[in-house]
Amino acid sequence: MPSEPVTGLKGQVAVITGASRGIGAAIAQHLARLGATTVLVGRDLKKLEQVAKEIRAGGRECVTYTADVIKQKDIEELAQFVDKEYSRVDILVNNAGIGCFGPKLHEMEPDDWDAVLFTNLRGAYYCIRSFAPIMIRRKYGHIINISSIASKNALPKGAAYAASKWGLNGLSYSVAEELRNDNIRVSVVCPGSTLTDLSPHVGKDATKMLKPSDVAHVVGMLVTQAPESFASEIVIRPTQKP
Repeated sequence: MPSEPVTGLKGQVAVITGASRGIGAAIAQHLARLGATTVLVGRDLKKLEQVAKEIRAGGRECVTYTADVIKQKDIEELAQFVDKEYSRVDILVNNAGIGCFGPKLHEMEPDDWDAVLFTNLRGAYYCIRSFAPIMIRRKYGHIINISSIASKNALPKGAAYAASKWGLNGLSYSVAEELRNDNIRVSVVCPGSTLTDLSPHVGKDATKMLKPSDVAHVVGMLVTQAPESFASEIVIRPTQKP
C-alpha cells in the first residue's frame, strides 16, 4: 500500500521556476507531496503540463504558467496572477537556469554571456522583486535559490555559468539579511554533479551522481524547518565521487 502523503505544507502556495524538467520538476513534485499548491513556471507549456499531470494524478492542486524569467513583464504578471488567485505566496524557488559550457571566456559570444547571466541571475532578481512584497505583506515566506557547486570552485570553460552562480550566492546572502525581519527566510542550495541535461557529464559515472530528487528533498527540508532558524546555504555532494 502506498504511504499517505505528508501534509506539512497544506494550504501553502509554492512557485517554482524552470519547473518543466530536471531539478525544477522534482522540486514541484516533492512540494506537492508535502501538501503545497504548486505553480509551475517555464517557457514550454507542453512540458509543464506533463509535470502537472503527474502531480494532479496524486489528487494535488497544481497550475501551470508560461513565462520567461528574463522578461520583467512576464514575472510581474505572474506575481499578479498568483496574488489574485491565492492572495499569498509562501515559497518561491528560483530554479530556472541555463549553462554555456565549452568555449573559454575570451572565445565566448557576448549574446551567450548575456543569456547565462540574465537567466541565472537577473531572473532571480525579477522574481524576488515581484514576489517579496506579497510575502512581506503577510510577514512570512521562503525564498530558495538553486545555485551550484560551481559557485564554490573554478570552472574552466564555464566561467559565465560560474560567475552567475557566485553572484546568485552573494545575492542570496544579502537578501536574507534584508528580509529576515519580515520573517522571510532566504536560502541558497548548491548541488554538486547532478544527473540532468543542463551540462555535459563526460567521463562521469551517472549511477554515482546526484538525482534531481536529492535536491528536491533538501528544498523540502528547508521549507519545513522549525521557525526559529534557517539554513542560509546548503551544499549537496554525491556520496561517491562520480
